[in-house]
Amino acid sequence: MREIVYYVASTVDGFIAHLDGSFGGFPWDDGFGAELRARFPETFPAHLGGPAAPEATHSFDAVLMGRKTYEVGLRESITNPYPSLASYVFSRTLAGSPDPNVTLTSDDPVAVARDLKARPGKAIWLCGGAHLASALFSAGLVDRLILKLNPVVFGAGIPLLGRETARRALTLTESRVYPSGHALLHYRVG
Repeated sequence: MREIVYYVASTVDGFIAHLDGSFGGFPWDDGFGAELRARFPETFPAHLGGPAAPEATHSFDAVLMGRKTYEVGLRESITNPYPSLASYVFSRTLAGSPDPNVTLTSDDPVAVARDLKARPGKAIWLCGGAHLASALFSAGLVDRLILKLNPVVFGAGIPLLGRETARRALTLTESRVYPSGHALLHYRVG
């Protein structure tokens, strides 16, 4: 069975974006970025040099996004930020997918995720946002959390997980701290 991996950047105080959904202010470090690009190239949007073909993926072959996460790129006319991945966007308000290679669904995310996990393939990347992540965590469908911890505090914003998240134990399986203060933390969800 495929794994779902919540691979996400966060501030030290637990925010994945500002209240308006923007994510400016996350500090960049070339060494940290180079390792992320080498290990998870398919998580870089195509317009930032991410792969365009499924053959170039390492860890994931599908991505799950909530509407607000997807709309970050859509505001910049990017209709398929991850063309090397099968993309699923969950929304009750978008009328239709602006890209034929992006599956837009209003179906229950838990049911869709269960179905995708049962199919053959690589891991599934849970890109965000907080409400989608909370629903999948609470349903016990998230297998791993990979946290790109950034040395910054926002004070307010969109949290890593919504308030409705069920309690889950995490086991640290790998960690690396960079001279810049960034950290890459891998957790198994218990």
